[in-house]
Amino acid sequence: MVKIKVNGEERTLDVDPAMPLLWVLRDELVMTGTKFGCGVGACGACTVHLDGVPVRSCGLPVSSAVGKNVTTIEGLVGKIAKSLQAAWVSENVAQCGYCQSGQIMTAAALIATNPTPSDKDIEAAMSGHICRCGTYQRIKNAIHVTARQLHATPAPGDKS
Repeated sequence: MVKIKVNGEERTLDVDPAMPLLWVLRDELVMTGTKFGCGVGACGACTVHLDGVPVRSCGLPVSSAVGKNVTTIEGLVGKIAKSLQAAWVSENVAQCGYCQSGQIMTAAALIATNPTPSDKDIEAAMSGHICRCGTYQRIKNAIHVTARQLHATPAPGDKS
């Protein structure tokens, strides 16, 4: 038996402690917002937060989540989450949408730790996320829009 806390709720599961967290979330808890992409942690589609830090869940044994808080896209709430979701829409980020939950999870962690990220900060945080539709510039724009909305920083070149 493995006990983990997911989106604020304690869960007791009869699974192998070596089972990847991704499959526990998707198959055991039927939380399908976290996606399977590559299976080796290279694409970012499976990103969740472990104690607020973005991690790739496809290669992370569920035993690594014991005693920690797991947050999935389904449990991402608050001002940052709402602002990111609105910016994703306003900037027309999603095309196929497959990678978006992982992208948003990483973007939320970035803004939580760096309220006014530069282009380089965003590129570093988001590196390793693969968007097959190639909306990287839109993603960067959405993160900047969110940061400005949440922290009232002027847009680059804005003299107001």
